[in-house]
Amino acid sequence: MTTNPNTEPKPSSPASSSVHKSDLEKDSFNEVDHAKIRSAVRKLDWTILPMMTMFYLLSFLDRANIGNARVAGLQKGLKMTDRQYQICVTVTYVPYIMAEVPANLLLRKIGPNIAMPVILTLWGIIVIFQGFVSSFHDLIVARFFLGLVEGPMFPGIVLYLSGFYTRAELSYRAFSGLLAAAIDNMQGLGGKPAWAWIFILEGIFSVLMGVLGFFMVPATPRESRFLSDNQKDLVMRRLEKDRPFVNPLDEFRIRHVLSSLKSPHVILMFITFFMGGTNLFGLALFAPSIINQLGFSPNHSQLLSVGPFACAFVVTLVVAYTSDRLKSRAIPLCSVCLIGIAGYAMYLGTTNKHAAYGAIYLMASGIYGTVPVIAAWISNNSEPYYTRATSIAVGFMATSMGGILSTWRYPTSEGPRFHKTTVMNLIFMIMTIVLAIANASILAYKNKNKERTRKEVLAPYATESEPDGGVRAWVDLGDRHPDFRYTL
Repeated sequence: MTTNPNTEPKPSSPASSSVHKSDLEKDSFNEVDHAKIRSAVRKLDWTILPMMTMFYLLSFLDRANIGNARVAGLQKGLKMTDRQYQICVTVTYVPYIMAEVPANLLLRKIGPNIAMPVILTLWGIIVIFQGFVSSFHDLIVARFFLGLVEGPMFPGIVLYLSGFYTRAELSYRAFSGLLAAAIDNMQGLGGKPAWAWIFILEGIFSVLMGVLGFFMVPATPRESRFLSDNQKDLVMRRLEKDRPFVNPLDEFRIRHVLSSLKSPHVILMFITFFMGGTNLFGLALFAPSIINQLGFSPNHSQLLSVGPFACAFVVTLVVAYTSDRLKSRAIPLCSVCLIGIAGYAMYLGTTNKHAAYGAIYLMASGIYGTVPVIAAWISNNSEPYYTRATSIAVGFMATSMGGILSTWRYPTSEGPRFHKTTVMNLIFMIMTIVLAIANASILAYKNKNKERTRKEVLAPYATESEPDGGVRAWVDLGDRHPDFRYTL
């Protein structure tokens, strides 16, 4: 991406915005000791990423632990039918979907340093209350409010990190099964069944992490307690060099929201998120039950559910690292989907329970490995801020819609093979590759077209002092600006 050479360099500050960097300033930044830049980024890694990773882990764990609680006796304890259990899971996603876009649009206004810890603390309290429900209707109410407060978290994390890093960072889920297996041995403690303790203890931990978040989550890099003033400057200049940094000039405008909704790459990613969400939540919510139905004991199933997700965590790390190193999203996304395709094909083709369990490793790795790549792709290609906020939230709305579909695709009567659902998931993985290739092709065409039409597109914004249109062009055009290059 090139920038306007006619703008005077300005220092980075919360009140100023240097959308276009002068050649002199860019050269000055490029000459900065890279060791100092790495040191500043490493300090962010150690102070920001652990909290965000834990926030996401708890978000997924607290939403998906109902699957572990089911194996530990939740459904039998509350005398629920399969249909009632599915309703309880589905109810979580409705408010979850409704909350995602409004919450992302309000994140800057409220401040992520306030919003995210409050959300985590509230949902921790709700998860604790789940441990005290005594009927199907009680559980429905708890799951509704859980979805309402959890909905903003994951899209909020991606949007938040986009203000600290030049790339989207990965998220993971690996430990819910291990924790649930340990808690399952607490059957009867304090007069509460094992499934209740799953909710109570995991909820308490969420509350504690939420309170800690008030002290550990800065709103912006400039408010970090752990960076020196010089490091804050380096981080901000690094961000400005990476993308048009128009805060606070990019005020909320409804056309920025509409611009996101009309973007072909957002529409393609919406479909990709939906298919990915169907596969991801299906495995997250039903893996313990699937493994149990393969012929393993309930407690053994809890322990065995750890392995696939631990393997997926490692694969996700490798895929995210490779994607950033190659500065490519389509190639790593297609590659990791092939792992998932192999897993589903293996699961369909084997009659051996151990081979089927091994296939779940490939399925989980293929599914979870797509998460950071898809999240990065939709974030990288949406500008300015409120367009990016909308795109990220819309993408995760689609993921949650996929979660609703997955809830109804695993009736106990069709287990443990779930042939129809497994075939559907296999097709979704193949279609993800098709859409990734289509998206990359469209974005490549748009990048070439920007080079040809640059002068024509910027002409309405050109002035004598700013022949390239200046800040107004960046704010109005966003990622359609000729100098913005889409990530492939």
